[in-house]
Amino acid sequence: MKDNSGYDNIPYAFFDFITFLTNALPLRSVPTFIELLVGAMLTQHGFVTHAWLAIDPLRHWTTYYKWIECGKWSWVNIARRLMRMVTVFFPEEERFLTLDDTLLFRSSKKAPGSHIYYQHGTKENRPQYVQGQNWVCLAAVVHGFGKASIPLLSRMMRKAGNSSKLDAAKVMIRAIAPELVNEKVTLLTDSWYMRGTLIKYAMSQNFQVIGQVRKDTALYDIPKPTGKRGRPRKYGDKYTPERISQMPATIRKIELYGRIQEVSFKSAVVCARFLKGQIVRVVWAQFLDDKKIYKERLLLATDTNLSPVDILTRYEKRWTIETMFNQVKNNWGWKETWQQSRQVLHRWIEILSIGYAIPQLLALQRGQKVDFLANFAPWRAKQPITAGRVRLGLQIILKHFRVRDWWNPKSRKFKPPETVNDGHKIHTGSKAA
Repeated sequence: MKDNSGYDNIPYAFFDFITFLTNALPLRSVPTFIELLVGAMLTQHGFVTHAWLAIDPLRHWTTYYKWIECGKWSWVNIARRLMRMVTVFFPEEERFLTLDDTLLFRSSKKAPGSHIYYQHGTKENRPQYVQGQNWVCLAAVVHGFGKASIPLLSRMMRKAGNSSKLDAAKVMIRAIAPELVNEKVTLLTDSWYMRGTLIKYAMSQNFQVIGQVRKDTALYDIPKPTGKRGRPRKYGDKYTPERISQMPATIRKIELYGRIQEVSFKSAVVCARFLKGQIVRVVWAQFLDDKKIYKERLLLATDTNLSPVDILTRYEKRWTIETMFNQVKNNWGWKETWQQSRQVLHRWIEILSIGYAIPQLLALQRGQKVDFLANFAPWRAKQPITAGRVRLGLQIILKHFRVRDWWNPKSRKFKPPETVNDGHKIHTGSKAA
């Protein structure tokens, strides 16, 4: 088995990603940020102490706590920079954003944002109402060797006040939109966020929207001009359940959710009343399976030029955020974030999110060094390369070196030590030395 404990086995993209993100921070904060980011990347726990113990730190542990609490830096600027990094390193013809919320269970009522929430998962071993924090997350779907959601911005809901998840979603869209001016963007949401105010706001930012809506949504034909005097009609004939049942259905086999599935669907271009007469395309879709009976779903897209198959395949990308929630909560420490103030919690969650994003982006980008980094276990050589496997490879290497010394404040670049003329490499501040 080859030795992969040297830093020359780390992909160059790893250093490029971190260097790109440091431009959103004051120069004085960069070394501490790099140490905490790498520590959060290497540990499976969400405690700051675990991130500090995962690296070879230069400062006392109080320095890192004080930097998170009192440092002069903006976690929103880092999120914007992350969005810009995705667009630069992963160019795509159409950019997809996903929007959803999740619960982090809490036992203490004194935790920031801790409140009683309804558990939508309806799991048998969980109560209907739980104590926890409700987080709304905006993520970017990135394509490479597969596809995955990258958490951009996460906002915790307050347990008191008039703000809602829709307001939080608008704030995050407004923060990210300047980084997507020249991009074709489609926002993917579930049925809870398919509200008129949010859809209209997303369209004002030049975003298209695709999401699932209620089956009883009021839909009408596009009115035809009558040629008579007076105000023109706003709506045509209504789509009633009887009328929808008589519409001809198309049955096709489409690759959705990781496998080929037989889908029956109907489609029409209609006026949606909850969007004040906005012309949209809707698709009534139902999976056909002999073993299970699936309910018919209603999908709505603001881009009427899309075909029904395009809408189905685009909406399928929304499911990547559910996988992302499972990873960041259980394997990247979101469920163990116990900061005592709202601001500090948002800052640390953003660092943990980037700590997940970089290994995930490396797994999507692949390459010879990424493959070598992730294949430290011969019995897993033929399995898919994931962010977790990339993290384990980085753990083997980075635990031997002091990453703070790899930051060059003059060139503002994060890179490993250079090779000197005699061919030996300088291990500055390494434990091995």
